Parts: sequence; C-alpha cells; structure tokens
Amino acid sequence: MTKVWDVIVIGGGQAGMASGYYLKKNELQFLILEASGQVGGSWPFYYDSLKLFSPASLSSLPGMKIAAESTHYPLRNEVIQYLNDYAKSFHLPIRLNQKVMTIEKNEEGFEVRTGTGDVYLARTIINASGSFHSPYTPEIKGRDLFQGEVLHSSLYRNVEPFKDQRVVVVGRGNSAVQIAVELADSSHTTLAVLKPVAFVKQKVLGIDLHYWLRGTGLDTFPFWRLDKKAPAPTAAADLGEYKIKLALGKPDQRQMFSSFNNEGVIWSDGKREKVDTIIFATGYRLSLPFLRPLGALDKDGKPIQTAGVSLTVPGLYFVGLEGQRSFASATLRGVGPDAKFVISKLIKHLKSVKKSMNMGRNLP
Repeated sequence: MTKVWDVIVIGGGQAGMASGYYLKKNELQFLILEASGQVGGSWPFYYDSLKLFSPASLSSLPGMKIAAESTHYPLRNEVIQYLNDYAKSFHLPIRLNQKVMTIEKNEEGFEVRTGTGDVYLARTIINASGSFHSPYTPEIKGRDLFQGEVLHSSLYRNVEPFKDQRVVVVGRGNSAVQIAVELADSSHTTLAVLKPVAFVKQKVLGIDLHYWLRGTGLDTFPFWRLDKKAPAPTAAADLGEYKIKLALGKPDQRQMFSSFNNEGVIWSDGKREKVDTIIFATGYRLSLPFLRPLGALDKDGKPIQTAGVSLTVPGLYFVGLEGQRSFASATLRGVGPDAKFVISKLIKHLKSVKKSMNMGRNLP
C-alpha cells in the first residue's frame, strides 16, 4: 500500500529546506522532491561569481547560521555548501531527480507524479519551487536572422567562452550589471538598457542597507495584507565598484537595440554593429503547469493565494514566492518566516482533515 505523507514539498532549494525545518520541528511526515540531481535548488546553476547582496548575518535559514563573518557577502559556492550542510544537519528527507509532472486531487488529498514515473500520495502540498527553470527572453525583431550566439544569463557561468568577443548584455538589474562588469575585463562589452542603470547604495552611514530595511520594518512589511505584491526592484545594489566601472565605460551603457540582423544588432540610432554574443539577463517567469489542472492558477499562470495559502485549493501552500508576505519573501532571509507562517496554517488544515476522517469512521 502506498504511504500517504502529511506533506509533499516541491523543490529542494532554500524555500523547500526552510519548509522542511519547520515540518520536522512539528514532527510531520514529509518528503521534499527536488527536480535536479543535487540539493540547493537553483543555486548550483547560477554563474560562478554570483555574490549575495545581503550580508551573512541576515542571509541564513532558520536554525543554522552561515559560517562566515557577519559583514561578509557570501559567494555562490559558499551558499551551495551552506545549503548542503543544512540538509545534512537536519536530516531533511530530500529525493533527487524527482521533477513533478502532474498533481491530481484524490480522496486522500493529492496524487503527485514525477518524471521518473514515481507516484506519491499526500494530504497537503507545499510548492517551494522557484522560477529559475523558466527564464524569460523578450521577443525582438530579427532574432531568427542573427547568426551569433544568444543565451539567457541562466546559462552563463564565467568569462572564459567569451574572451575577446563583442558581447552585449541586456538588462539593468543586479545580474546584468554584475555579468557585464565581469565580462568587460576581457571582452568588448556593452550593457543594453531601456533606461540607464539606477544604483542604490549598499551601505548607508557604513551600515548595510538590509539592516536599515529590517530596522524600519520595510524588509518584512506585510504586503499581502494590502493584497499587493512587493514592489519589483528598480535599482541595482552597488558594493562600491559597479557604479564606478559603468562610469568608466567598463562596460559602456547604451539604449537597447531595436532589432537583430544576420551579423549583430541595429541600435536605436540606426547604427549596425557586428556582435558575437547576446546575453539576456532579463529575469524569469514563474511557471507551475502541474498546478493548473487543480484550478490553483489565474489566467496569467500566477498562484491564486494570500500569504502562501491557496484560495482555491484546500491543502495547497506556497513558500518562496516574490512578495508573498514581505519584501524578502523570495530570499534566503525571507523564506524562513514565511515557511513558519504557512506551516502553522497547514497544521490547522491537517487537524481539520483528520478530525473529519475520524468522524466519518465513527458514523453508523
């Protein structure tokens, strides 16, 4: 007989692990299903030089601090090691290579099927998968004509393949700026933007901005109570070098090109330029097709939820959504409080379900 779990958590990244911590603390029977072959969610797939824009003291999951100086900004590999240590330390039951394909309702709650053909039964579901698997690249005229390389920043790792090339990075956020600055040391690199990059100081009066956000309460302001999303970032964080390098033209910054041609791009002023590689650092779009048949998503594919609790599917929850309960909800420092809140709601639901089942068994 197939075991019925209290909870199936979809995603073995930061949101899934924070959920696992509180599920274990509350002695629930659960599994975490991770689509890839390693723990850490999207972190192992980010570019090599990625640096957190929040200090170590504010960038930990519940129950275990990152082993670093409080003012240090952890690098990608440090975060990966931390997440691996976290999973081992709390003995989280993570099953790898379990990409969720479908979820159906049944009398027990939910039936989850993965790409390997495995089937799991659960009374509740926590979706803790991010949007990294669904990179967004805008449609631009002439794309099919271009004979050079086009890739999304999700496939970028380091500068080695692009040395001495003519490279255009599209975007104005943290990743776009960081990648373009890195490439500019060994390639002729341009940052193509719709509007000039705006920077926000990482430190104010010598104190990291994230401490100010926490101290003022903005970091955890409950946007969900206003039925609004957290505002999307409009500026790139500057640790002291990016703004200076852009001012020096390393990389240079230009108005977004209007179209491709076979050799490169046509800039907004009509100038044609030969380009080797275009890198789109244009973000991601949440894609949760396995939840659509349940009626859990709106017409745009976004979860119908408030504070991580599904409004249309009893027993379905979310952790790690942008703006879910706060400005920090999709970050290492934000998933812990959200997971704690969601699991308190989940436990109430489980008690209600089990009570109903017991009452049903006692009927004549």
